[in-house]
Amino acid sequence: MTILKSVGLVLVFGIAACGSEQKPPAAPSGNTEPPVAAPAPVAAEKPDDDPTKGQINISDEIRRACGISDAEAYFAFDSANVTPAAKAVMQKLAVCFSTGPLKGRRMNLVGHADPRGEEEYNMVLGGKRADNVKRTLVSLGLPGDQASTTSRGEMDAVGTDESSYAKDRRVDVVLAS
Repeated sequence: MTILKSVGLVLVFGIAACGSEQKPPAAPSGNTEPPVAAPAPVAAEKPDDDPTKGQINISDEIRRACGISDAEAYFAFDSANVTPAAKAVMQKLAVCFSTGPLKGRRMNLVGHADPRGEEEYNMVLGGKRADNVKRTLVSLGLPGDQASTTSRGEMDAVGTDESSYAKDRRVDVVLAS
């Protein structure tokens, strides 16, 4: 019986040991500081620091030939969409190149972006801006073969703040050689 009692006691103590307290979890490693929230975007302090504007920059030669005095159109930040306000200027361009003084001449549309995105992304964005200006001009009557598009992306960007970034978001309209 002593052997049975001994085996029984070993089993009882073994089972009791299995049910004993678990080891506490290991302390976390690495940074244990709570995450810091990113600062909220700050609104533009000056009225001319409008990050939602870009422009269509029409060469002086074309503006004179087509009688265009106000050649601004706008692109929103990170956008290639031409605003409805640009349509009046685009209409003048389409008429000038299809039936007006520059009939039969070709134009180059060169898209640009501000320097804040990745270089490849900005090159694509500049191309989309130029393509959208061309699409708008064609919808207003310009023959599609009279306009070619290209992109310079952020290559010519000079912006350092919101106001100057807006000038980098543009499409240049120039006469083709």
